[in-house]
Amino acid sequence: MPKMKTKSGAKKRFKLTASGKVKAGQAGKRHGMIKRTNDQIRKLRGTTVLKDCDAKRIKKSWMPNG
Repeated sequence: MPKMKTKSGAKKRFKLTASGKVKAGQAGKRHGMIKRTNDQIRKLRGTTVLKDCDAKRIKKSWMPNG
């Protein structure tokens, strides 16, 4: 049986923490900043840990080796 491959796009977008959670960049910062408040923009900095339901789907189908 051949090796399972990890999706290249998922490798670039998601990281796994030591405890197995999935870390991803914040959504909603690409364009349209003029209509967001400064408070919203500040809160969208950095990364976030995904919810369990989303993390399970990403680990199972896109990062099977992770």
